[in-house]
Amino acid sequence: MTRTMQWPAAPHAPVAPDAPAGTAPPPDAALATRLEAALARPAAQQPVWPDPRLAREVRERLSRAEPIVTRAETARLSGGLAAVARGEAFLVQGGDCAETFAANTEAHVRANLRSLADMAAVLGRRTGLPVVKIARMAGQYAKPRSQSVDAQGLPVYRGDMINSAEPTPAARTPDPGRMLRAHAHAAGAMDLVRAFCAETAADAGGGEIHVSHEALLLDYERSLLRADTSGPAPRLSSALGHFLWIGERTRRLDGAHIAFAELLSNPIGLKIGPGTTPEAAAAYVRRLDPHREPGRLTLVSRMGHDRIRQVLPAIVEEVTASGHRVVWQCDPMHGNTHTSANGYKTRDVRHIADEIAGFFEVHRRLGTHPGGIHIEMTGEDVTECVGGSRGITEADLPTRYRTACDPRLNAEQAHEIATLTAEWAAAAVTGAGAVAR
Repeated sequence: MTRTMQWPAAPHAPVAPDAPAGTAPPPDAALATRLEAALARPAAQQPVWPDPRLAREVRERLSRAEPIVTRAETARLSGGLAAVARGEAFLVQGGDCAETFAANTEAHVRANLRSLADMAAVLGRRTGLPVVKIARMAGQYAKPRSQSVDAQGLPVYRGDMINSAEPTPAARTPDPGRMLRAHAHAAGAMDLVRAFCAETAADAGGGEIHVSHEALLLDYERSLLRADTSGPAPRLSSALGHFLWIGERTRRLDGAHIAFAELLSNPIGLKIGPGTTPEAAAAYVRRLDPHREPGRLTLVSRMGHDRIRQVLPAIVEEVTASGHRVVWQCDPMHGNTHTSANGYKTRDVRHIADEIAGFFEVHRRLGTHPGGIHIEMTGEDVTECVGGSRGITEADLPTRYRTACDPRLNAEQAHEIATLTAEWAAAAVTGAGAVAR
């Protein structure tokens, strides 16, 4: 049973007067109490709203807004990710580093979806396995930042959901009203996703595409939660996205983001960098997958091409020994970012490919399933990452450098990465078949 709720719900809803002594409060009240406790924990990367009263009003309006995704769609994704965790499918996830209101056009959304579908088609043809597709879309409007101010001394741009990239004090002031605009843009993007999927259902790489974003801005994430008692325990289902992930900068075990994520019935991702110990990884798994549901948790390694072969094996061994069946996914982007000689943040396609190669090498050696990749890319012909068959150089970066935050692969580079990944994935499938025989 799934029941739509508006939050914050009454955290202390009374038990019926004729209930036996000691009767537990209803699931709605118990979940509300747990949500309140989770959100009271320390929360990193949150803006300070200049008008807290307005922020509360916006949260209340969001709680009455239309859902972005349906529970049935999310359930289908959970089933697909369970297949990935069992080694029966692969996962490809990708899209913009940060969505923007201005770029949320039909042409841009469709270009990104075509590129994602193309990558899935390449993987599916080469491996013969189903490919689960998740877009970084319909909610990726907030970004964690390493500094609170930029080089000009202005508050740093934190994504269109929070402030504007325009370099003025007024534009950079956090504005809670932007959460309403983000919801409206997300709803529009989701409409385009559904239309695209219907149009391409019979094509190679076609079929359902789910949407995802980083669960970063808790004032936004706490809205549109539903009590969901269909699983192993009462939980909350987010109607803001099918798949939500917790980032490297907000994954404190004692923090609000992890406490929030463990309340959700949606499939959850967790970014783990080179500083993650095997013991910490196992602790995250126990917190976020307490009922040992295959595919419930996706561990997204973002180590860097020069560290993944050294750091990842012990983590995989520790988690595998725990008996949890997680999805192992490689983010080859965030550990391979550098600043070019001409001042642009960029990534080298060779380093991206090498991290994916290392990811497959580790899993082949350990006999575990390399579940998929998570990349930042666009279907447009940008010049943000160097390398690839066209040989984009640092001198080419200013030509079409359009990202709102981090550099993305263009459609051609994304196809090249998919082709390389498909070869390694096909070898993993062949190897697994040989072991089974």
